[in-house]
This record gives sequence, structure tokens and C-alpha cells, in this order.
Amino acid sequence: MGSMIRALRWASSIWILLATCLLGQSADDTNRQTAAASMVDTRNWAQWRGPLGTGAAVDAKPPLHWSADENVAWKTTIPGRGHGSPVVWSDRVFVLTAKPVGKELPARMSGRPGAHDNLPVDHEHEFIVLALDRQTGEIVWQTSVHRGLPVEGGHRSASLASASPVTDGRHIYAHFGSHGLYCLDWHGHVIWQESLGQMHSKHGHGEGSSPALWGNHLIVNWDHEEQSFLIALDKRDGTTLWRRPRQEVTSWSTPIVIETDDGPQVIVCGTDRVRGYDLKTGETIWECGGMSANIVATPVFGDEMLFVGSSYEKRALLAIRIPGASGDITDSDHVVWRRTRGTPYVPSMLLHDGGLYFLAHYQNILTRVNAATGLESPGPLRLGALTNIYASPVAAGDYVYVTDLEGTTMVIQSGEVPRALAVNQLDEPVSASVAIAGNQLFIRGEEHLYCIGETP
Repeated sequence: MGSMIRALRWASSIWILLATCLLGQSADDTNRQTAAASMVDTRNWAQWRGPLGTGAAVDAKPPLHWSADENVAWKTTIPGRGHGSPVVWSDRVFVLTAKPVGKELPARMSGRPGAHDNLPVDHEHEFIVLALDRQTGEIVWQTSVHRGLPVEGGHRSASLASASPVTDGRHIYAHFGSHGLYCLDWHGHVIWQESLGQMHSKHGHGEGSSPALWGNHLIVNWDHEEQSFLIALDKRDGTTLWRRPRQEVTSWSTPIVIETDDGPQVIVCGTDRVRGYDLKTGETIWECGGMSANIVATPVFGDEMLFVGSSYEKRALLAIRIPGASGDITDSDHVVWRRTRGTPYVPSMLLHDGGLYFLAHYQNILTRVNAATGLESPGPLRLGALTNIYASPVAAGDYVYVTDLEGTTMVIQSGEVPRALAVNQLDEPVSASVAIAGNQLFIRGEEHLYCIGETP
């Protein structure tokens, strides 16, 4: 737990300093800041994969049971379409969406192999950031940040707003890939925007990596079929702090930032290698081979161990000890254990209470292993009530939540021997991962955003 505790202390100190700098703000703004003192407060789910980046909100207590009518605190129609997860800070919930506008245009498809699986590009789209009131579900504001013809239609299972936003409690950072990176204030005004170019994904299947935020660094990974790169921008004004080329092809994995004894590292998983970069300079510290193509799952980190997984033309899951890692560690003892079966593809892994949870490819087969040793007991669990799964598993307290494409969520008792406790069904498909804040779950369906909480 040493590295996690250091990360929590670091985040807390940053937010104490921030609170001091905000004394001149209005009473409403000050109350909002103090109500959610840091990104590790479980009342907040400020980024993709939650306050610790592991998929878990350890102190939260959301319901175990709900349906389309039971324990739905509110349900709000979201215009357009998007698979990015909601993020939550204090009294606000933020989501991204892309909405077709204007007249239908002559359809065009990518000429690349695999394009028959893609959606046609036949409309201009508005790319929109929305803020909702956490208590009522009312849309407080929605800001259209860009309008234009999509660079690619994307895979039929994807969307043009598949990245999740991130917030520090003062600003919201929204990444629409080829259609821009945007910083908005708490009232929906665009503070700055940057274009990083046009992304050309493998088979034209679309974009999906979310930005990562650490201090004043906003990190974006740009792996595609042309020159890939990793970039750090100053969150305050969008200026480039550093930019590093990557010898990688398309990936959809989101970078994470971890705290080490030698300072923060940016971790990015790609087809060729998983790499650790110095947050301050962007220089590569270490790298490790062994992954498959088409990286989607985001790494997780805890207790000085990094876990990366993939499953495409081959299956690979690696547990990497970070302290002292330098240079090429592929064949070193920094790789503590590895697996070649039942590994994740689309859903990311969940690290919770000493266990690493992951789904086989995107099927309804869940495995829990001891994170330190890689040993599993009793073995893979088939989630018979669920179908294919794109959403990543999440956890709160003693419970794990797994949601499938049909909108069914199974609640599982965490621990060495997981067991199913409840099966809950909504009335629409779900591709986005669930967000947890306090005693509420936020589930984004194809048409609505649901707040699941105990109701009278």
C-alpha cells in the first residue's frame, strides 16, 4: 500500500494548496471546492476508472438492487451518442456526446481493410459537453465545442464520443480526438482549445483513449496508423510541455500516471511495448514487450505493481514491479508473473482489495487472481445472466459490478471466492463503464444517463 498512500498524500497536499488559492472566489465556488476536497474523495469520480484509477471507490455504498423502475433517482435523456463514461465532482455530473446535425450527406466509407464493420460518414456532427445536476439530473448546461464532418465513422460498436472527460473541480477537460481537445470552466465556457491533428485508426475503427490529469499536466496518447506520439499539455492554457514520438500503431488504451519514489511516471500500453515515461520530461524510463496487437484495456497500478492486459491475436497479462525498473525489462525479474489465458480485450481490469479482476476478451467470463502472486481460486466464473461486455468492471466496498451490452448488471461479492448477489436490468443497451460516487451509481445507456440510488 506504500505507493498508493504516497499518491493519496500527494493529491491531498495539492488540493489543500488549491483551496488556499481559491479564498477569493465566490461563496458558491468555495463551498463546491471544500465539499469535494480531493480527487480521492469517494464522493468524486473525477476521471476514467475512478479516484484511484483502479475502477474502485472503496468507501462508497451504492445499492445492490435496481431495475428500470426501482432505485432510479433520476433518468435523463442525453442527445446524440457517446460511449464515454460520466465523471462526477461534488454536485455535477459531466458527459460527452456527438450528435448528427444538418442534412444527410452522400455516405462515404473508409477504403481500408475492415471498413465493412464501420458506420458510414453521412452527417456533420456537433461535439458536445454536458453538465447535469447530480441531485435532479437536470441538464445545467450543454456546450457545443465543435461542428464538422467526422474524420472516420468508426466501428459499428463504437461512437464519436468514446473518451471520458476528466475534471479537477474547477475545469472540465474534454477530448474528441481528431475534433479537438477542450478546457471548459464550471459554467460551460471554453477556456482554451487545441487541435492535435487527424487520427487515422486501424481499419478506420475510430478513437477512444481518454486524457489523464496529474497536477498541471494533461496527458494525451495519440497512437494511430501514422506517426504516433504522447503529449503533455499545461492544463491551464493548453501549451505543450513536451511531446514524444512513439513507435506504435493504433491503440485505444488510456494512459495512467503513477507515483514512484523517483517521481511520477506516465504509463502507456501499446502493441509493441508498455512503457514508463518521466512525467516532467517525457523521457522513456523503462519498457517491456510481450503484449498483443489492438491494445484497448487501461493498465491499473497498486502496491508498486503495474498490471497490463491484452487479448487479440494472442493473450497476454503481465504483472510488473515498478521500483527500480529501467531500460528494457522484458526478460527481467521485474515481470513478477504473467498469464496467457482468459485475458482482457475491451473491458479494463479492476484492482480491488488485493484482487485483480478481468474478463476474458469481452465475454461473460470473470477471473479473480491474487494481485501479488497471479494465483486464482477457485477459477474463472461464468456470469450466466450476462452477454458480451464492453463496460469495465467497477467496485464499491465489498461488491463488484459488471454490466453487459444489454444493460444488465450483476453484483458480485468480492473476495477470494466471488459469488453473485443480484442481477439488475435496465431497458436499454450499455457500452460505457459505470461511475460510482458516494452512494450512487451513474450508468450511461444508449439514450439516457441513469442515477441509481436508494429511493423511498
